[in-house]
Amino acid sequence: MRAMIRPLAVLLLCLGAGQAGAQAFNTKARAAYVLDETTGTVLLDKNADEPLPPASMSKLMTIYMAFEAIADGRLRIDEELPVSEHAASYDGSSMFLDTTDRVKVEDLLRGVIVLSGNDAAVVLAEALSPDGTEAGFARMMTDRARQMGMNDSTFLNANGWPAPGHLMSMHDLGTLADHLITDYPTFYPIFSEQEFLFDGRVPSNTQNRNPILGLGIGADGLKTGHTAEAGYGLVGSAKQDGRRIIFVLSGMDSTAERREEAERIVNWAFRQFAQKDVAKAGTRIADAPVWMGDKPQVGLTVGQDLSLLIPVLQQDNIPANIVYDSPIQAPITVGEQLGELVISLDGMPEKRVPLVADRDVPRGGFMPRMRTAAQVIMGKITDATAEEAAPADTATDAAAAPPA
Repeated sequence: MRAMIRPLAVLLLCLGAGQAGAQAFNTKARAAYVLDETTGTVLLDKNADEPLPPASMSKLMTIYMAFEAIADGRLRIDEELPVSEHAASYDGSSMFLDTTDRVKVEDLLRGVIVLSGNDAAVVLAEALSPDGTEAGFARMMTDRARQMGMNDSTFLNANGWPAPGHLMSMHDLGTLADHLITDYPTFYPIFSEQEFLFDGRVPSNTQNRNPILGLGIGADGLKTGHTAEAGYGLVGSAKQDGRRIIFVLSGMDSTAERREEAERIVNWAFRQFAQKDVAKAGTRIADAPVWMGDKPQVGLTVGQDLSLLIPVLQQDNIPANIVYDSPIQAPITVGEQLGELVISLDGMPEKRVPLVADRDVPRGGFMPRMRTAAQVIMGKITDATAEEAAPADTATDAAAAPPA
């Protein structure tokens, strides 16, 4: 029987009438996704799984694959790469490369990240492509995205140039940003660089387009994007007091609206939610009845320290239930998962935390089994519970088997 009980007071969860959660964020973006990266909590999801034109935000996938190539030795940071006619032909955001250039990988990375260079992205793509073409690299991008769980992304080029079918979801962009931050912490600081002057050329094109760098709100990445079809977008991240958020916005009407919306969403994410340590690993949350064990109960504990992101108005009131199959059949091994702590906070996704056994409970001998049978007969264990908890092969335990 599936049982649901309240946690013990020792957990310090205040259960009772709910208070208001965090005020919902009403964004002007066509699609948006906000993740508290520290706890893995999704704070906002607006059309986040809808594939949309990503514009230059899709350059993040090119950068990720370049980082991978450097990490596994296929590409050297000081290696100089040639510039093809195809790469030099791109308009829009540019490093202003030409076919006489040979450019260091390090400069190309900054050219893509800081200057959003369409040409720089293609130079990297052609170097890593199996057939030396941008189209071949785009197929690699799509395949790698699928391997990373980004199933709503399809790439037709390396830089986000408008093309029918070149699409990414905001959720996928958030996942990609998380990977860039987590997988390549050595390279990630490049995203916070506010200026890059390549080879002294075109001094008017040196500034990072990320509008929230330098605002004093902890912003340190990642990438803007804009086309007529996609509107103005931004994949951003910010860190304050040990907490990091990742956010993705798409479909804004202007650079001013993008800047204002990005700053608003950062302030909302940090001011309307607080991280709270709820329980240490090994904290006993509840006791669960044991069937046919040498002990009548087993303690349910959290296996790891439990920290939650909580709306600020709900910090002292965390609704939670424990769910497990009752009674639990012996033998039980310490650390074995037996149930879940289900936490439901207003306006936030349900969180399910594994609960594990706090001790070994061997199968009981003759006397415990007789005691269990007596409890069944006396009604201390209901027929329904006993029938559902009893094992299918109880022929050798006839004395303890519940009545048919």
